[in-house]
Amino acid sequence: MNRRPLNAISAADVAQFRDDGAICLRGMFDQDWIDRMLGAVDRVMDSTHALARPREVTRALGGTSGRYHINTFVWCWDDDFRAWCMESPCAEIAASLMQADSVRLFYDQVFVKEPLTQEMTDWHQDLPFWPMMGEDILSVWVALTPVSHENSALEYLAGSHRWGKFYAASIPDKDPNFKSTLETCPNYSLQRDNPDLRFLSWQMNAGDCIVHHPLTLHGSEGNFSPTRRRAAISTRYMGADARWDPRPATMRVTGDPVVQPGAYPDDDRCFPLVWQRQ
Repeated sequence: MNRRPLNAISAADVAQFRDDGAICLRGMFDQDWIDRMLGAVDRVMDSTHALARPREVTRALGGTSGRYHINTFVWCWDDDFRAWCMESPCAEIAASLMQADSVRLFYDQVFVKEPLTQEMTDWHQDLPFWPMMGEDILSVWVALTPVSHENSALEYLAGSHRWGKFYAASIPDKDPNFKSTLETCPNYSLQRDNPDLRFLSWQMNAGDCIVHHPLTLHGSEGNFSPTRRRAAISTRYMGADARWDPRPATMRVTGDPVVQPGAYPDDDRCFPLVWQRQ
């Protein structure tokens, strides 16, 4: 399994990421990683581990076909996911795009949409859901299966991380604990003809990844394929300007970090240092 990205990240890639707030990087993970993590995903989807944090979106919303499964902070209790977060190319990819000298793990998240899953992922930003603030925080979303528009490819709005918007957190299973007085994010899927918006989306092979800024607006439709699942892991990393910000209606971090509000999140139990520039 490769520890370093299989392909170089160029200065042009860094510039595109900064301008658009999202970029697709091709062929960064070898087949050994893909096989290992597909097996790990299948195992954790039905785990009863005490630290597992599953969200069964299809069941919660009363869906009648497919399965939209999310699990979070899996690295805290599963050895394969811990290795993925700390030993895969993810951290170096994050460091390269943030131009960071060191990177800490924030958390990991599994996303699976089985065939004929109707539930969409509403348009949203990530940061309103997190007890964190800062520019140097990003997500490395790795496709473990081929991804197309039919089976729920992600869509992004280019440059939306620089709009100055901070929408209410969008929770796929509509958890009432995250209610907010912030503005609700519109369904930008209804504005595809708007000439002022530039939509980004990519067909992906297993081992490709999308990296996005936490304020970049994104969402996806359901998985309408009768045969192909969509499985991915999104791993979130932090650089030097990340700050702990436990606002109301944000998620709980497994391990309950000991960090003062406004401080750099250097609790090694919860946010381990995973990459440093040599």
